[in-house]
Amino acid sequence: MILLSTSSLQGYGLHRIFDFANKGGYDGLDLALNKSNHDLWDEDYIKFLSDSFNIPVLSITAPARGMSEKKVDKLVSMAGKLGTQIISFSPPHISDKNMTWFTKYLLKVKRDTHLSISIQNIAPKFMFFIIPEYKNTTLFEIKKVTGDTTLDLSSIDSTSGFDILKAQKLLGSSVKNIFFSDKRGSNNGILPGGAGGGISYLPLESFFMKLKTSGYNGFITLKVKPSELGAGNEERVIQNLEYVKNYYKKHFLNFK
Repeated sequence: MILLSTSSLQGYGLHRIFDFANKGGYDGLDLALNKSNHDLWDEDYIKFLSDSFNIPVLSITAPARGMSEKKVDKLVSMAGKLGTQIISFSPPHISDKNMTWFTKYLLKVKRDTHLSISIQNIAPKFMFFIIPEYKNTTLFEIKKVTGDTTLDLSSIDSTSGFDILKAQKLLGSSVKNIFFSDKRGSNNGILPGGAGGGISYLPLESFFMKLKTSGYNGFITLKVKPSELGAGNEERVIQNLEYVKNYYKKHFLNFK
């Protein structure tokens, strides 16, 4: 199933995002939460839109910082209301005062619910060039927290000795959702197939074909910069969403 991350159309209201997902033929949404958009936290409003457009919210992505057990409970409550199957969390940020929500509570939530509680990889970030902003961020470490992971392809650090193919192989069956976009150097979050001849800068085509042959049955989520979809131009947004849907069909869904 192919999902659309709401972050890919940041700047639009939720009503428009549901409308775009519907017109683009997407199977559902990933609700990418942030502090500034209050509508993203209103599960009754989101449920109304989901029912109106017949587009389920199958995935929720937690804010990248400022998490706590109370906020985890809020996300679990939202997931129950919306019929969400997976919640993705980033590793703790250095500014987080308490890390028990990550080190202990997430595993308890996974055991107590039907949800997939996944830890996503994030690109390395440093304060003053030497202090890591996020803790426990390696692929080995995120796999150990709950046993479920979300693989963000554009956040794979090539200097670590891993590419997207090796990362997927390492995480294996723990992967429940894949955030995908292309990446050229430091420019990430771009549409796939833009390197010429329908080929991507990252080995996305090979990645998806191998993913299909491996029997992957999790979610695949488009997560790109809004400018890549042509935000501000409705016709371009729909065209680009349809283009990515066809790309997904060619290289994954219909690949044999």
